[in-house]
Parts: sequence; C-alpha cells; structure tokens
Amino acid sequence: MDKSLEAESTVLSFTVRLAGMARMAARGLVDLVLPPVCMACRAAVDEPGCLCAGCWSRIGFIERPICDRLGTPLAYELDGGTVSAAALADPPAYGRARAVAAFGDVARDLIHALKYADRLDVAPPMARMMARAGADILEGAGALVPVPLHGLRLWRRRFNQSVLLARGVSAASGVPVRTDWLARGRATLPQVGLDRTARAANVAGAFIVPETARAELRGRRVVLVDDVLTTGATIDACVKALTRAGASGVDVLVFARVVDGPHTPIS
Repeated sequence: MDKSLEAESTVLSFTVRLAGMARMAARGLVDLVLPPVCMACRAAVDEPGCLCAGCWSRIGFIERPICDRLGTPLAYELDGGTVSAAALADPPAYGRARAVAAFGDVARDLIHALKYADRLDVAPPMARMMARAGADILEGAGALVPVPLHGLRLWRRRFNQSVLLARGVSAASGVPVRTDWLARGRATLPQVGLDRTARAANVAGAFIVPETARAELRGRRVVLVDDVLTTGATIDACVKALTRAGASGVDVLVFARVVDGPHTPIS
C-alpha cells in the first residue's frame, strides 16, 4: 500500500474512532436519564443491552445440532463430526461458520439499527452473543479479522460495524483484532438487491491482504467477523484473499445468517 494512502487511512480511522467514542458517550448519558429499552423494538426492559421477552422469543437463535461447516441447524445429530448435504454439495471457501441467529425480523432490526441508525450501543451485547455462539471456533484462533469497508463508504458511514463487533468479541474471548490484515482494494456496489451470481461478480478480487501484513498472517488460523451472512459472496471473497496470503485456515463468525430450515445430516 502506498505510504501516503496508508497515512490517510490511519488518520481517517483515528477520526472515525473519536467520533464513535463521542456518540457512545452521548448515548451513555441518555441511558442514565431515560429508562432502558429493548435493543430491537425499544419496548421497556429491566436493564440496558437486552431484548424484551417478545423479541427474545422471535429472534430465532441457532442452536445445536448444527452443520459443522455452515453452522446451520440440523434436523438431528450424529455421533462425531456432522455436515449437511448442502455443505457437501456446495462447499464454502471458509472452514466453519457460526452465527447467533437466523436472519429474520428481530436480527434484521438489530443489524440495521447498528449499521444505519448509529445505534452503537447494540454492538457490545450483539458481540457477546457472537462470542458465545462461536466459542468453538474462537478457541485457539490467532486473530479476529473484520470484513473491511472501502474508504469512501467508511467516510460516509463514519464507522465499520464489523470492526465494532470484532472488538466486542475480542473483549469477551481474548482473541486479538487485526484490522490491518485485510483491506478493500476497490469500491464495490452495495450487495442489497443483487442475485447470487451478481454478488459474486461484484466482490471478485475486491479484497487484498497488504504486503505489510502477510508475514504476520502466514500460518495463522483466523476468524473473519461480519454482521450478516447471506449468499456468502463477500465472505468467500475475503476468505480467498486471506488464504492466498498464507492463512492456515479461515473460520467465520457473524451475528445472523440466512437459514432455509433444518438440514439433514450426512456424516
């Protein structure tokens, strides 16, 4: 990466972090004055950073048994490692994926609140749930690598939600965050509204591992962190970039993922 661009990126990251800290401080002052509300629907709750009973019952937590590769629910569990027919038919680029919940109304509202409504207060509790859901893949991991935003989009949004979630997961698990191991080499169109083929083409080759990070990354198993996994196009593009740069393995941890329904276990 050009040194001038790297310096600009560092200054931008520092500025974004300061702005985020200021917003979180302001939110904390508000919480001291107003009664706590549900993270998703804003109904009254007993303490901040939690869901009301209604949202809790509707969030659709992904519970075991799950496919070892995709992290999706299985109809039943077999002894030993278990993968689904879907994982065998179309293997993902990553090793294993874990998610807190299926992408439904409640999970969508939480993700949109974080990404589009500056609700930075929901990131820490979401991250704690992610750390519990991904405990098996976090054990022994070398680093958490958040999915990066392009500089222009970061400037517009003022923060990267994946970085906030990764920092929360790190606080809960002790696995360090490395935001400098993966970058967007070019801007891409928003993935919303694109079909699977268009999504894959949109992000193909969009992610790079900077030369300065390759020596440190080489031989390490890392956990890629994002807010949601839909078709997997963005995740696969990131995983391929990390693998080509020498990562020994890449697992994935998200808050929510698209789930069609319980799959049949194969082995």
